[in-house]
Amino acid sequence: MKLASLKQGRDGRLVVVSSDLAWYADAGHIAPTLQAALDDWDRVEGDLRNLSTDLDHEVIPRERFHERDAAAPLPRAYQWADGSAYVNHVALVRQARNAEMPDSFWHDPLMYQGGSDGFLGPRDPIPLADESWGCDLEAEVVVVTGDVPLGATREEALAAVRLVGLTNDVSLRNLIPGELAKGFGFFQSKPASAFSPVFVTPDALGDWWREGKLHRRLMVDLNGQPFGRAEAGEDMTFDFGTLIAHAAKTRALGAGTIIGSGTVSNRDEGGGPGKPIADGGVGYSCLAEVRTVETILRGKAETPFLKAGDTVRIWAEDDKHHPIFGVIEQTVEG
Repeated sequence: MKLASLKQGRDGRLVVVSSDLAWYADAGHIAPTLQAALDDWDRVEGDLRNLSTDLDHEVIPRERFHERDAAAPLPRAYQWADGSAYVNHVALVRQARNAEMPDSFWHDPLMYQGGSDGFLGPRDPIPLADESWGCDLEAEVVVVTGDVPLGATREEALAAVRLVGLTNDVSLRNLIPGELAKGFGFFQSKPASAFSPVFVTPDALGDWWREGKLHRRLMVDLNGQPFGRAEAGEDMTFDFGTLIAHAAKTRALGAGTIIGSGTVSNRDEGGGPGKPIADGGVGYSCLAEVRTVETILRGKAETPFLKAGDTVRIWAEDDKHHPIFGVIEQTVEG
């Protein structure tokens, strides 16, 4: 089952989207918003699934689904917590800042709580007031949970996953060192994130969703050129069950909590930093990583951060090369 929110008010209008992303049916008679559906999931899930089946069988009224009309599936959420499950990425970025990486990072997940009062839609521009801030894309996988009890086990956490999707978790890299130096975490350096047009139930992903991971390539294009083709199921040190359980260690999580994987990152076959696609590698899911590799290999970063007019495209494909979650496509707007 695929769910989306069309732009309407602050919280959007819930619709069910066909498997091929071509059509939608209004779900307002079941739940007005995705958050309302998540709050009452046990009661409404069956009705939403029946609506999805009827839509795919073309036995109910339907309308064309246009991704430009979609808000983020959750235009605002009660909680947005982003992890760093791909520790290879953490190691590289910290190396670029000349910051030591503690060994604990390999067995104790990193996580920060981001702003969730307003998310960008999949085709909304990336607002950037000052290019000197170092605007970066970050292509990630996300899950949305139901209620998660305090102290949940990994297995309980995985059972609470309701939906899976993608995000562009924008970072302002040049603001990060100063904020972290204060010892109080990210704030100004983490502006609004954008999400894929649809979120998908884990069962609809079949074998692509297993062991708490999405086993598909995360496709990233920058200004029309291939930039990243990393495999999201590889090199993921902490699966989503572990990330959710980590978040719930000292507090319960409310339905509608969004948990991010952190930037998807693959090592090179030899165990070193990944290579650009042009050099036979799988590329990168953020600019900071390629800049770090350039610094390691050639002594300085050569790839610039995003500037006004740059366009980022993020998606994941099925076996027929069709987008599973739709496409995030954003242009930087100064």
